[in-house]
Amino acid sequence: MIEDYRDAWPVRVLCDAREVSASGYSARRGRPESARAAANRALLGDIRRIHAQHRGRYGAPRIHAALRAEGRPVGRGRIERLMRRHGIRAKTPRRFRVVTTDNRHTLPIADNLLDQSFVATRPNQVWLADITYIPTDEGGCTSPPFWTCSLARWWAGRCASTCVRNWRSRR
Repeated sequence: MIEDYRDAWPVRVLCDAREVSASGYSARRGRPESARAAANRALLGDIRRIHAQHRGRYGAPRIHAALRAEGRPVGRGRIERLMRRHGIRAKTPRRFRVVTTDNRHTLPIADNLLDQSFVATRPNQVWLADITYIPTDEGGCTSPPFWTCSLARWWAGRCASTCVRNWRSRR
């Protein structure tokens, strides 16, 4: 901080603000960089390189593994400390939320006849349905819960993507 503002403020004022003696600051400026600081600077460059190579997705454990694979023996705690000190963070994956309703249309919407009252007084009075979301390589699709092989074959012919084939291959 003192180096950043020494052109705008007297060094003695900056040293007082940081509670550092002016002579101590001068002595520190004259000393060469320590071996540990130089090693940390080089390590920080490698951390930034690996972090950028993996588009910011790698955190300290993966960067630690990558550095060890490169033959750099370094502790994970040191990597964590350098990343924290320099504001390097892994991107956390966003929680995937399945959206099955598209209400941005002009089609008529069915009336809510049940009004959340799911109790029936006689058979066949209330019918309910549900769908199951199936993640696929193309993104995903939905299926009815009463899944049979004959229904799967019928639905595969009607589905725009190959979601049934992809789903069955994952089983």
